[in-house]
Amino acid sequence: MNDDDSDEFTIHIARYRPEEIHKLASKTKFTKKEIQLMYRGFKQECPTGMVDEESFKHIFSQFFPLGDATNYAHYVFNTMKQKQTGKISFEDFLNILSKVSRGSIQEKLQWVFGLYDLNGDGLISKSEMIDVVTSIYEMLGRATQPAVEDNSAKDHVERIFHLIDTNKDGVITIEELINWVSRDERFLKSLETLDTVL
Repeated sequence: MNDDDSDEFTIHIARYRPEEIHKLASKTKFTKKEIQLMYRGFKQECPTGMVDEESFKHIFSQFFPLGDATNYAHYVFNTMKQKQTGKISFEDFLNILSKVSRGSIQEKLQWVFGLYDLNGDGLISKSEMIDVVTSIYEMLGRATQPAVEDNSAKDHVERIFHLIDTNKDGVITIEELINWVSRDERFLKSLETLDTVL
């Protein structure tokens, strides 16, 4: 084999290129400087510019070393990923982060609703909510105070449904969630804590 033949076997790793910064700034609630800062961090963790679910779980778990963030990271990943590729691009990440951290109450609630609506049917069932709440307890770990009991997730979900499921049909709609949040000052304040400054 001569040097000319070796070029046939060169492997090129495809690298994803995000949109131009000024376009991203116009589509999100971040400044160009903030986007540059986030992109540097994103590229450091994801050199190809795309994140698959396993990589996302690994990155996410670093924020919760005392628990198991695997299931919760799976649910969060599913709210972000591109359906056709099963991966998250920098734009996907940035758009969700913009909505969750700087978006309107409506945008934040739509994201929260999508997180709990696991099958995407526009309704949150008790079993879906139990799955997500259980994953949150797992992520926080056994070191949480007060300690989480095995039936805590189910009890927690029952209390939530009692408050939000106003027509008592066993599911929560986005409208019921919005109506409840508009009447619950504590929850509105907790959504405001998602607002960040980089």
